[in-house]
Amino acid sequence: MDTIDQNKPKVLVIDSLQSWEFYVNQANTQNSPIVVHFTASWCMPSVAMIPYFEEFASDYPDFLFLSVDVDEVKEVATKNDIKAMPTFLLLKDGAPLEKIVGANPEEIKKRIDGFVQSTRASIA
Repeated sequence: MDTIDQNKPKVLVIDSLQSWEFYVNQANTQNSPIVVHFTASWCMPSVAMIPYFEEFASDYPDFLFLSVDVDEVKEVATKNDIKAMPTFLLLKDGAPLEKIVGANPEEIKKRIDGFVQSTRASIA
């Protein structure tokens, strides 16, 4: 029988503008970068990215991973100028650093890695 690891980072699903603001503020306080997956249930490339995104959440525990369904939380999509699904945003201190449009797991991983290295360089 499989056991669920409670410590495993999970992708948090944003269900309102309030929850979006709460998690973004919390991440800023903890100096934690955020990766956001803007998705839609009817968009097959978006749905296909979900397992990759969950894997990234495991690989990068220092990041906060959020998922936003653009149909459920239109305000957040509008606020971030999201025009296509899937779109991935990297945020630092609440400000967007990178926007990746399209289902491209390699590119997203590359951007996250690049971000990790630039952050480590600025701390060192």
